[in-house]
Amino acid sequence: MSIPVETFFLNPEAQGTLQAQIQQMIAQGILSGRLRKGEKLPSSRKLAGHLGVSRITVTLAYTELQASDYLESRDRSGYFVSNNAPEPPQFAARHPRQDSIDWSRALGRKFTGGATPVKPRDWWGFRYPFVYGQTDPSLFDHANWRHCALRALGQKDFQALTTDYYDNDDPQLIEFIARHTLPRRGILARPEEILVTMGAQNALWLTAQVLLTQRRTAVAEEPCYHALRDILTQSRCHLAPVAVDRDGLPPEALPESADVIFTTPSHQSPTNATMPMGRRKALMARAREMEALIVEDDYEFEMSFLRAPLPALKSLDTDGRVIYVGSFSKSIFPGLRLGYLVGPEPFIREARALRASVYRHPPGHIQRTASYFLSLGHYDSLIRRMGQVFARRRKVMEEALAGHGLGVAGRGVFGGSSIWMQAPDGVDTGELDRRLREKGVLIEPGRPFFHAAEPPGSYYRLAYSSISSERIPEGIARLATELALMR
Repeated sequence: MSIPVETFFLNPEAQGTLQAQIQQMIAQGILSGRLRKGEKLPSSRKLAGHLGVSRITVTLAYTELQASDYLESRDRSGYFVSNNAPEPPQFAARHPRQDSIDWSRALGRKFTGGATPVKPRDWWGFRYPFVYGQTDPSLFDHANWRHCALRALGQKDFQALTTDYYDNDDPQLIEFIARHTLPRRGILARPEEILVTMGAQNALWLTAQVLLTQRRTAVAEEPCYHALRDILTQSRCHLAPVAVDRDGLPPEALPESADVIFTTPSHQSPTNATMPMGRRKALMARAREMEALIVEDDYEFEMSFLRAPLPALKSLDTDGRVIYVGSFSKSIFPGLRLGYLVGPEPFIREARALRASVYRHPPGHIQRTASYFLSLGHYDSLIRRMGQVFARRRKVMEEALAGHGLGVAGRGVFGGSSIWMQAPDGVDTGELDRRLREKGVLIEPGRPFFHAAEPPGSYYRLAYSSISSERIPEGIARLATELALMR
């Protein structure tokens, strides 16, 4: 790889001869890690022309650096950073000067410090990864996804690949969502009522930004999806947590001041509770009485392999009160970052304008690839295959949990991809997680899902989406052994 000549410049305040300055410039680049071993330096002629010095000055500087083992010369190829060059210190400072900004005053708003946990990037390196929301490479349809991606790169789809949609979306993807995806949830919507987003989390962020102000009150489930709580906290609205029970969010517990109600009725996150039809109707009636809006996050309805799911809350909406959030990222792969919003046209118009001011629209090639994957039937095949495998894994996990007498707090009646667990009193699942990692086991501690200043430490989540059936029993056995030692 050749280093661009534009990356070199002389410091006008530097001391010493031009030759010495060039030597120092290149040596500092190597020591900082900016210039890496094996990379080719610009020719002496190009660098001399760029710096406005004589070619002999650059040649002499290169020769001195070669003598010091910073550079090496290769016949008819030029100078390269030597494989014997000094190793740069880890995380070397690129700018030696000190920050003089008081960032505690300069920051208008702070977005760090939320509850969203940091998951290990190398989760696949653990033998027993009970982690939620990751893709199992043994299940994903690589061949057909690659075929759809290549098709989307073809001349026929050149406009979809290269055009700036500004605030619009790929019409082919919108049509599929309107004609195929939404009717499965009992929802009918026109294209003007659908907006493609960068995943469900982005859809929730857009919704919060459009609907909430510092004077409005948002209801969130307790416990709830931790990233949603971060979003609501950052919006500076009044946040009212409402505890869920075995049937999800209880309408009678909603505060009178509620303006927007965020809920996961089909598959409560993280307890897996499913809201029955009677409560769904009661929630709609209660929201109508309070003149409140409802945001329905239907993040995992495809994973209903035990029985058919209930119709979405949005399907009961007769007065435009429900904003529906869907996602393809959970079922295809999380890195896809593709979701959608469904709501009344005035709301979608505002969300579209906000999206346009932030990132215009999700990449056209990703939208067109996904539309092919969906419309050609590959998505349905993937969902069926995942459902069959998840059903087997769930059965194995439930047998293992029962065999070791571990406490299940919520498992979901339609399926899903995880089980909500509760450890014995006195067990801190954060500490349990740390100890299990040494034994190759990954779990998800439950504290980040709660609003309370001192959340309960005994809950945790076990997912079976990223671990094979064969490894589940041993992973649960190791979990049970560690729990017994911590009692």
